[in-house]
Amino acid sequence: MLLTIDIGNTQTALGLLDGDKVVAHWRLTTIADQTGDELRISLTGLFGLEGYKLADISGIAVSSVVPALTAAFRTVGHSITDGPIVVIGPGVKTGMPILIDNPREVGADRIANAVAARERYGTPVIVVDFGTSTNFDVVSADGEYLGGVISPGLHIATNALISGTAALRRVEYVPPRSPIGKGTVEAIQSGALYGHAGLVDGIMDRVAAELGGDVTRIATGGLASTIVPHCSSVSTIDDWLTLEGLRIIYELNNT
Repeated sequence: MLLTIDIGNTQTALGLLDGDKVVAHWRLTTIADQTGDELRISLTGLFGLEGYKLADISGIAVSSVVPALTAAFRTVGHSITDGPIVVIGPGVKTGMPILIDNPREVGADRIANAVAARERYGTPVIVVDFGTSTNFDVVSADGEYLGGVISPGLHIATNALISGTAALRRVEYVPPRSPIGKGTVEAIQSGALYGHAGLVDGIMDRVAAELGGDVTRIATGGLASTIVPHCSSVSTIDDWLTLEGLRIIYELNNT
């Protein structure tokens, strides 16, 4: 089976795939200075909880924006499988033309999202990924990666608000009784949820207008289920889009 690993700045998503079926998946807090031994202990425990063993792994595919963890996972990978280990980066085949000024700048997770969205939903397509940042990635009608948008994520925006003020505090991301907050907590909740949903809708509509015609819009990432219900521009959530993209790229480089 294939182990797919998407290492983000805040969370790391892992999936165990049997063919194209996700048979187990986990989402963990990213700890940038974890050692290979610590990662192996974590993987052993997670696999055991779902009735699997590390010996079941026949290959590994990784996307990462945390270089230290990329190296640690690569080391662990070589210790638990003799199969191929594909780390998305320069020189790895993606099957997608990257039409931006410097293709090396594009995050590996963004390429995986674009590849999977093209495969699963057709083109043209826009993916919004709710993570540490909220990223939009755009695939043309011809299946080319055109570029995208990077904006502050929900956590970053609200943390900046709280840290920059003396009287405001952290709140739970749940809808207030009304968009017009009747107290400080509800006012922050309204600004956080509806403000971020408005950001998503505004960017989605601008990008779709740039593309022209009918455009499919997909959401993914750990905060997708929190924000998408308040959006008017996107309704489809694919929680494991990045992991599916990793599978596609892995197979493209091992056939």
